[in-house]
Amino acid sequence: MPAKHSRSTNRLSARKVETASEPGYYIDGGGLLLHISNNGGKRWLLRFTSPLTGKRREMGLGPAGERGKVSLADARAAADAARRLVQTGVDPIQHRDEEVKRRRTEAARAAPKTFGAFAAEWLDGNLSQFRNPKHRQQWRNTLTTYAAPIWDTPLPDVTTDNVLAALRPIWTDKNETARRVRGRIERLLDAASAVGLRTGENPARWRGHLANLLPPKPKGTEKHHRALPWKDLPAFIADLRTRDGIAALALEFGILTVSRSGMVRGATWAEIDMDGARWTIPGRRMKAKRDHRVPLTPRALEILRQMEAHRPADDPDGAALVFPGTKRGKPLSDMTLAAVLRRMGRDTITVHGFRSTFRDWAEDSADAAYGTIRSAMAHTIGDKVDAAYRRSDAFDRRRDLMAQWEAYMNAPLPGTDPTDAS
Repeated sequence: MPAKHSRSTNRLSARKVETASEPGYYIDGGGLLLHISNNGGKRWLLRFTSPLTGKRREMGLGPAGERGKVSLADARAAADAARRLVQTGVDPIQHRDEEVKRRRTEAARAAPKTFGAFAAEWLDGNLSQFRNPKHRQQWRNTLTTYAAPIWDTPLPDVTTDNVLAALRPIWTDKNETARRVRGRIERLLDAASAVGLRTGENPARWRGHLANLLPPKPKGTEKHHRALPWKDLPAFIADLRTRDGIAALALEFGILTVSRSGMVRGATWAEIDMDGARWTIPGRRMKAKRDHRVPLTPRALEILRQMEAHRPADDPDGAALVFPGTKRGKPLSDMTLAAVLRRMGRDTITVHGFRSTFRDWAEDSADAAYGTIRSAMAHTIGDKVDAAYRRSDAFDRRRDLMAQWEAYMNAPLPGTDPTDAS
């Protein structure tokens, strides 16, 4: 049980701190406590009322004991310093966090790391996330080759002009490569900001920034043989919705959720949360081997409600496939979805290519950060540096992005009346 507050102070002795072993709280006074956990670990805690919120808070002061740990005298000194801050209207926990950030910033300014040094460090620790060796090599090659104009620039000094110096020479002739380089520079600069190595806006950001300084993608650079140009998507979706059959619904569901074909074809009802508008794909079915939560938009939920008519009555555990094939218990084949494209006269594009369509649309038009776009596509993001920047799966931000994606698909076509609901 937590100890009651006492007005008396200096109730503990150094010997008591060393010899106490029973789990619980030991009062020193003035809010200072020695806590012994069930496994015998000892630490100092200070309980105080925040002058900012009026709420009780608990501040850790370090491991307790002598021999290299925080001694009783040091714990009392730290508690006294924290109490003085409270008396002056400062929350000591907030003050400590700000001090840590300030020291990191000062250290970065005193000996700023260059973009190239940080990139090399990030690549060494991060490229293992990509299973394809060719993809890993592309990341390293494109950054070392095309980001050369900013390679030796200190991270705090990287500006929009530096980024443009890297992109402009290849923007027209190698537009697809240039777009990838821009995204990779943006990601590195975001990671650097997350660990306090730079501050301010990201000069490689596309929407509302570089989009105003670089020309649009040159005509004729889209790879029509694989991915549908994103500006053609509303017309494609309107045509797709006139098609009957489970395969057409599965294809649209995959486009709406930006999911790989195998993820959609293998989806079971146990993975679907209709009330929470969420589809959770278990790690065993994911490339990254981690669970992936997918926000479901109104149209995606509508498709699922249509598919409920095909769900077996004897499926108490939700093991049945959401998009079943013609043989009981067997999923649709990838060729079945491709056949929908052929019947639509779209046999020059692929089912997987719609993920590229989404990426191009998101980078050009969506109000979303680069990391949110990658998370929506279930791309692995994860070394220690990146983890400091991304501590969650950005589900709420991805839900907003998916809402924008569906709204774009539903955009009125030229020559139609947007008020016509027929």
